[in-house]
Amino acid sequence: MLLIIGALGVLIPYTILTIIFDYPNILRQETGIILTKFYEGGNNLIWTWWAFAILGLPLLVAYVLIGQKLEQKFYFVRWATSLGVIGLLVQMIGLLRWTFVVPVLANNLMAENEMTREANKVAFQVVHQYGGVVLGEHIGQLFTIAWTIMMTYAFAQLKIFPKWTIWLGYISSVIYLFAQTELFASVMPTIPVIGWAGFIGSTLWILWLTIIGTKFIKAKIG
Repeated sequence: MLLIIGALGVLIPYTILTIIFDYPNILRQETGIILTKFYEGGNNLIWTWWAFAILGLPLLVAYVLIGQKLEQKFYFVRWATSLGVIGLLVQMIGLLRWTFVVPVLANNLMAENEMTREANKVAFQVVHQYGGVVLGEHIGQLFTIAWTIMMTYAFAQLKIFPKWTIWLGYISSVIYLFAQTELFASVMPTIPVIGWAGFIGSTLWILWLTIIGTKFIKAKIG
C-alpha cells in the first residue's frame, strides 16, 4: 500500500506542475523566464512543489520494510535499501528548493534595481545546478535506478511476480538512466541528449512501483 500511495503522491503533483508550470520543459528556459513564471504562479505553485517533495515519503517506509523482509534472503538488499533511501532523501532536498529558496529569488527579481535582478539570476543558476542537477537529478536518480535494478533482480529470484513486471523494472531503469545525458549536457553541450528519456523512464518507474505494490498485496513472502 505504501508503494502505491507513494507512487501516486509523486505522480499527482508532477501532473499538476506540467499543467500550471509547464514542468519539466520550463527548466530549459532562460532564467528570467523561469523566475517570472514562478512568481506569477504564487502560493499555489509553492504548495504544489512542497507536495511534490513530501508526498513521496511513504516510499521511504516501503523501501525499509521491503529491505527488512528480504535482507536475510539476499545479501545485497541492505545495500539496495540504503541507496534507495538516500536517493529519495536527496531528491526531496533538491525539490524543496522550489518551496523555500526559489520564491525568494523570484520575488527579488521583481525589484527595480538591475543589479539585484542579475544577482538573483546568478543565484538561481547556482542553486538550480547544485540542488536540482547534482542532488535531485544526478545522485537522486542514479541511486533510485540502482535500487530499482537490485530489487528487480531480487523479485525475479523470488519468482512471485510475472516476468513482464521484472522486464518493466529493468526497461524503466535503462530508459531513466538515459536521462542523465541531459544533465551532462548542461556542462558539456556537445553531448547528445535523449530528451524523452526522463519523462518516459520516470513514468514507467512509477507504473512499475504501483504494479509491484499491487502484487505485494496479493503475494505471501515467508
